[in-house]
Amino acid sequence: MIYDCVIVGGGIAGLQAAIQLGRYQHKIVVIDSNNGRSNFCLAYHNILGWPNGVSGGFLRRVGRDQAEDLGVEFVQNKVMSIENQENNFVCTVKDGKEIVGKRLLLATGIMDRLPSFPEIYPCLGVSVFVCPDCDGYEVRNEKTIVIGSGDVGANMALTLSYWTNEIMYINHEKKEVSEQKQIQLRSKKIIYHEETIDTFMAKGSQFKGVVLKDGTKIECEYAFVALGGNEVRSQLASKLGVELHANKHILTDSRTKMTNIKHVWAAGDIVAHSEQVTIAMGEGSQAAIWIHKSLLSDE
Repeated sequence: MIYDCVIVGGGIAGLQAAIQLGRYQHKIVVIDSNNGRSNFCLAYHNILGWPNGVSGGFLRRVGRDQAEDLGVEFVQNKVMSIENQENNFVCTVKDGKEIVGKRLLLATGIMDRLPSFPEIYPCLGVSVFVCPDCDGYEVRNEKTIVIGSGDVGANMALTLSYWTNEIMYINHEKKEVSEQKQIQLRSKKIIYHEETIDTFMAKGSQFKGVVLKDGTKIECEYAFVALGGNEVRSQLASKLGVELHANKHILTDSRTKMTNIKHVWAAGDIVAHSEQVTIAMGEGSQAAIWIHKSLLSDE
């Protein structure tokens, strides 16, 4: 079996591309390890048509159902390597099986680095956030804790000062904060603690605050996480010779979303741009349109 296109990654971008390509009636397979960041977000609030929020899990479920109704196949596995062989792309998954496609779409995304508190996961997208562009609005005029590391956390706190004047930055990993950032934090009256968090307090999906190692208890209902060091899942792309930005995200043609490697496309958070669900959807569709055009040219 040689598929018209193999999509690596079944998150928002990969699913949107699969739906579009399925509607073109191409033979499509999505390989997904079910370990994307959209699995963890319980509510996206900035998507057209969902003013009260929609979970990443819901979008993934309905997206897969929609794609399967169009004949798209799904393989739950992890791609370990990809080789370009005689104009086809051979994807070898964890169990050794090879899946081959004429075209390749990389929608492997990124994964946020979060503090190691299991209580944080039910809160993600509800009372604990990672993206100020997505969810800064949710904490407007509210007391907010930034759980961060060094200058990365300081930048998050400064960004959130657009939305609220009640910000506390906890430098959880005690990494150095530059003198310039310290001056900026003071100018915005952002309270600063350089101390490790001992206890993450939550009741279900509602964040309740933290207890620091020194015993200080801080009660609060909203938090942002900014530890830095997110995993950019571009390793497969790099081994194929795909050109990457300095931050390891994939560079694509702005019109077609194709990479510098012929017949290899990329879409979603793995691409060098703002990491937004709505952008991922658009890029998935755009990539699919040009994948379709390229398949037509073969005929």
